[in-house]
Amino acid sequence: MKIAIVGAGKLGWKITEALLGGNHAVTVIDRDADVLQRLDGQMDVMTVHDNGKKIQVLRDLDIGSYDYLVAVTDRDEKNIVIASFAKRAGCAKVIARVRDPEHAHQIDFIKETMSIDYLINPDLAIAAEIYKYLVEKYTLNEGIFFTGNIALLEFPVSKIPGLAGSEAAFLKDKFPGTLVAALSRNGKVIIPRAGAVIQEDDFLYLIGEKDLISRLGAKVRDKGKYTDIRKVMIAGGGNIGLYLTERLAGFGAAVKLIEVDKTKCHYLAARLDKAMILCGDATDIDLLQEENLEGMDAFISVTGFDEDNLVLALIAKMNGVEDVIAKISRDSYTGLIERMGVDMALNPLEIITSNVLRYMHGASRVIGSQLIQGQAELVEIIAAGHMRLLNKPLKDLSLPDGILIAAVHRGERVIIPDGDTVIRQGDKVIIVCLLSELPELENLLRAAGRFGRA
Repeated sequence: MKIAIVGAGKLGWKITEALLGGNHAVTVIDRDADVLQRLDGQMDVMTVHDNGKKIQVLRDLDIGSYDYLVAVTDRDEKNIVIASFAKRAGCAKVIARVRDPEHAHQIDFIKETMSIDYLINPDLAIAAEIYKYLVEKYTLNEGIFFTGNIALLEFPVSKIPGLAGSEAAFLKDKFPGTLVAALSRNGKVIIPRAGAVIQEDDFLYLIGEKDLISRLGAKVRDKGKYTDIRKVMIAGGGNIGLYLTERLAGFGAAVKLIEVDKTKCHYLAARLDKAMILCGDATDIDLLQEENLEGMDAFISVTGFDEDNLVLALIAKMNGVEDVIAKISRDSYTGLIERMGVDMALNPLEIITSNVLRYMHGASRVIGSQLIQGQAELVEIIAAGHMRLLNKPLKDLSLPDGILIAAVHRGERVIIPDGDTVIRQGDKVIIVCLLSELPELENLLRAAGRFGRA
């Protein structure tokens, strides 16, 4: 596909990197020459040093020949205008990022009025994932995700005596017809490889034929156990904190939201009448203890600084909070998460990039997807054309550690694959992929030929 990205900031860079894995023709437009020069030096893209809001720039680019334009500059209004101009100039599909909470309740109106196909809101997406983890995770189908005749079950290792210490690869001997698709360890989602050993505090994601999984689920799930979220403390009164507080307060939880900026505190107090707004420094341990940190059911750190989020998450864990969640935007910090024991770490760039890619592929390639703890994705695709994964044993695909072919639908038959399994055209394939490996997943799914429409 031909895709234009307007805005070479962190999100624009991340989306570009992922798209190039799929061998798409990508053009990046930005007003910062230095950023474009760095991009040119690292990726095979065409760059345009100009203002994407100028209709003449879009016309000179022949935007009508493009499949997608994605506007991700630093301003909502600019993104909306650029996407609208591109659509009227003939671009097939346009996507715009919006972050202002005032836009959150008028998404459909903006799309219809401005002729925009898809609006993305990273802060709202992060808030939705945290909410699902805290409130919905163990209530939807009692922890089971279904797709056709295949199901995915999440459960703690401690539910089955003797499971800890086993190799993940050999679990299929204990539960025939299943496969360990992923495990969660101290807040980090891991795709198990040869020799991976299951630990007592792990959570397992087991995939298999739905009847088998349903029977196992009845034995290991505690219905309703995790729905009793009553006391929540949130550090950071930005958009994520606002969206999340609205949802949790609506659910019935007592929420304490800490924000250091006084002007923002007044704004939050006017918007959030069902929550307690505390104006103070969330890194002040005395403040946290005064507000009964150790009595909280969950603590979520979503300030604008990764370092503060990590420190606060560690403080919450040391004070015995059961569910601790942190927003981390830097890839270089992911290695710290597991060692710190954080229950969930979310990267907004990876989540929104995943959303954009799934929208671009549509039903022609991706039937559906489900995020796993906001760090990995369960994707169901139709094996079509000349995808790189077709017609060769899985052991010959040289898959990276963060990608696993977990199951195959072939007609009515469910196949739990091994190294000798061969994917055929028309198969429905379930893939588990860490969000950090999205470029590799794009490479795996791409068809032969360069830059053709998908």
